[in-house]
Amino acid sequence: VQLVESGGGLVQAGGSLRLSCAASGFTFEDYAIAWFRQAPGKEREGVASICSTDGSTNYADSVKGRFTISRDNAKKKIYLQMNSLKPEDTAVYYCNSDTQELSWGQGTQVTVSS
Repeated sequence: VQLVESGGGLVQAGGSLRLSCAASGFTFEDYAIAWFRQAPGKEREGVASICSTDGSTNYADSVKGRFTISRDNAKKKIYLQMNSLKPEDTAVYYCNSDTQELSWGQGTQVTVSS
């Protein structure tokens, strides 16, 4: 199992970033996949998830209306479009199954300056 996150960076408040997660080593289309994030000194939290079958999505209240999760089963990829970024979105972002049962990747750092 391998999850490789990319697309992070430094952006000013109000800006946008698009994160990608490339998956391999498991039957990708069988899993609901989620994005998580961990800010310094805080616990890892769920940000958004997407179902494996009907593509239904769920978002944390803190990102609802600003972030959009999507998936491409053919490419075995998950995306997170992040708009109207805020300094409090600063964190390392990870993808995993929504039950966190897969091996964690290295994550991708997102830093939002005020």
